[in-house]
Amino acid sequence: MLPKPQTTGRAKVSHAVVVIFLEFFAWGLLTTPMLTVLHETFPQHTFLMNGLIQGVKGLLSFLSAPLIGALSDVWGRKSFLLVTVFFTCAPIPLMRISPWWHFAMISVSGVFAVTFSVIFAYVADITEEHERSTAYGLVSATFAASLVTSPAIGAYLSANYGDSLVVLVATIIAVVDIAFVLLVVPESLPDKMRLMSWGSPISWEQADPFASLRRVGKDPTVLLICVTVFLSYLPEAGQYSSFFLYLRQVIEFSPATIAAFIAMVGILSIIAQTLLLTYFMRTIGNKNTVLLGLGFQLFQLAWYGFGSEPWMMWAAGTVAAMSSITFPAVSALVSRIAASDQQGCVQGMITGIRGLCNGLGPALYGFIFFLFNVELNELDPMTGRNKSTSQEPSETIPGPPFLFGACLVLLALLVAIFIPDHHSMAVKTYTDTEEDIEPLLQDSSM
Repeated sequence: MLPKPQTTGRAKVSHAVVVIFLEFFAWGLLTTPMLTVLHETFPQHTFLMNGLIQGVKGLLSFLSAPLIGALSDVWGRKSFLLVTVFFTCAPIPLMRISPWWHFAMISVSGVFAVTFSVIFAYVADITEEHERSTAYGLVSATFAASLVTSPAIGAYLSANYGDSLVVLVATIIAVVDIAFVLLVVPESLPDKMRLMSWGSPISWEQADPFASLRRVGKDPTVLLICVTVFLSYLPEAGQYSSFFLYLRQVIEFSPATIAAFIAMVGILSIIAQTLLLTYFMRTIGNKNTVLLGLGFQLFQLAWYGFGSEPWMMWAAGTVAAMSSITFPAVSALVSRIAASDQQGCVQGMITGIRGLCNGLGPALYGFIFFLFNVELNELDPMTGRNKSTSQEPSETIPGPPFLFGACLVLLALLVAIFIPDHHSMAVKTYTDTEEDIEPLLQDSSM
């Protein structure tokens, strides 16, 4: 058995909330310094290199998520929560020590950077089925809440005291997060649902990241959910990896304006993922809430694709906040048809698909930006604006990446329409043969 620090008390959703908040608050502080360091490190083809870095990280997350999800089902959530938080935060102090090592560490940290997978499994362990959509919404809203003030604080500290202080503060917060998991967070998985020895075997079938993809077709509902997640998150991953660069380069937002934009979207996302998500789940149901979220996502991507004025970005950002209800609604939908001892695998599956998108999306968007000759030029260190630009405006508006994403979300919306409102319990009761014991949700790994 792996020795663990003793913690007292019962596992609560609040533990998951604190872990997520601290992790992403630390990274949110680095929003402005990250843009500067990224451009300084890769002055040529900044968007493309950003896409490749995030793409490698996402691909590694896809490869590792099923194994981590399966192991957490066997040995508990706490140990793997500690590992995922540590490796997700590990690149932070390297930003000032060595930018090259910082970006290299970001890429390889994808092996363990699947905190959301373990967190959602943690929440599933301690909530009843009817409570999960609200709990998932709270966790997702916490992610948004962590970004409400942290980019603005980071931008202020960077402008007045330099990037080194920002990195130091972010590192301290990351250490506090790790200590919180180690000393405060209790185990959520009951002892009776865990194997009592670390020597217990984990089959290659459980660890194989492509097993999910190969077995997707065994259950039509699972197939529809997986395709929906892939088509909707692929453009979201690409957008998230490059959007702040886009605001800075094309729309010419200053660092302060970018921080204010993130804060606005974060506040509205909190409202959407708590109050509105609960309301929609109760009034129109789980499936229709997913459809509504996809509709908002389609609208905001199309608006970003066609818009080129600052006010359009602010308006589209409002719609983007509303689209944030999609992921917690999908997570709740998936958890409803998974057995209680398979929640880690289920959330690992969703994390794996999203990890694949995190690999493909940024690389795809970076390549499209590259094709349309969109690059960061020399930036004014005080304002963050372009000193000069060598492209014509018509050549530097990267509408195609967002319009391409809108087309993918439209396909996701069409696929999601066919997800049944009530899934057959056959997903939980297949027992015909050992080799084909259950469809995807029962033995494979957001």
